[in-house]
Amino acid sequence: MTQENRDLPVSQAEEEQEIDLLELASKLWDSRRFIVKWAIWGAVIGLVVAFSIPKEFTATVKLAPELGSAKSGGSGGLAALASMAGVNLNQSSGVDAVYPELYPDIVSSVPFAVGLLSVELPTNIEDTDSATVETILNDHTSSPWWGFITGAPGMIIGGIKSIFADKEEEGDGTINPNHLTAEQTLLVEALNQRVGVNVDTKTQVVTLSATMQDAVAATALVDTVTLRLQDYIKTYRTEKARSDLEYARKINDEAREEYYKAQRKYATAADRNQGLSTRSASIELERLQNESQLAFSLYNNTAQQVKMAEAKVQESTPVFAVVQPSTVPVKASKPRKALILVGFVFLAVVAACAYILFVPGLIASFKEKKQEMDKDKVDKNTEV
Repeated sequence: MTQENRDLPVSQAEEEQEIDLLELASKLWDSRRFIVKWAIWGAVIGLVVAFSIPKEFTATVKLAPELGSAKSGGSGGLAALASMAGVNLNQSSGVDAVYPELYPDIVSSVPFAVGLLSVELPTNIEDTDSATVETILNDHTSSPWWGFITGAPGMIIGGIKSIFADKEEEGDGTINPNHLTAEQTLLVEALNQRVGVNVDTKTQVVTLSATMQDAVAATALVDTVTLRLQDYIKTYRTEKARSDLEYARKINDEAREEYYKAQRKYATAADRNQGLSTRSASIELERLQNESQLAFSLYNNTAQQVKMAEAKVQESTPVFAVVQPSTVPVKASKPRKALILVGFVFLAVVAACAYILFVPGLIASFKEKKQEMDKDKVDKNTEV
């Protein structure tokens, strides 16, 4: 609102504002053909863009992980109320450090992604029944036509650098997660953009997704990610129990050897002192028999500890309920042609309206300033 409108009464200022809005609407209505032309051009460009983007398919898996028993304490009611509000109180109340909210970080980590690059996936690619994830991303993933234009400067610079750079020694083809090259880093980032993990903070349901240009490969990839994530969680959750089991088996093996050794000593002494009735012989046999019984008791106890440790491993192994298994997607998830079309038409209409409302005024103002400057120059020359 201008200074003149501020000095006017409120009703008169509102009337002036309504007149201005009506004037703007009148300008747009008078130029409706111009706006329609821009909208048509926007629709054409949107269709070209939408049909230039390669189709991609997304396969998903939904899991309901079993949380640690240490998390189900007396605060379960408070945790349930907090989960209704979208807040998870369980993640810090137990000893389990790998809770569902960390699953996205695990899947996007460099070691996890590097392990996926060498996985062989079935595909529907022509002349190729299966290929590794690395091969699919490098050789069987297409990009829009404008990708060659935008990537041309980088390709030229990279080619120049490769000419003047020293040749590196060829490796064995393996990828070291602790020392990635520039190309390997880009490959890992491209894979992470195609693999996603989403966790519902209220229900703790984990949704894993994989997006590829081949539907069969996308389904196989999300299944592989699911299995490897489950193995990672199982390995973590059972690490302490498996360590205890290994130690119990070691102690049991030592106790068994001691028991067998005590048995052999007792049998040898019994055979050697057979037929003798001396007091010293009977005392030695009794001592060796007691040692054999003690060794057997220790061996029996350690065997029970092994069984208990095996049960503890089974108890610690988490169970993942598959809420929704993966299926080969029929419809492409990308590109969303209708959304792209609507977006380009909307941008074209907005650009046309902005051009009609502002550009003519700016041009007229620029011309007036130029005329004033020219007039000032003429006046100065005349004075001189």
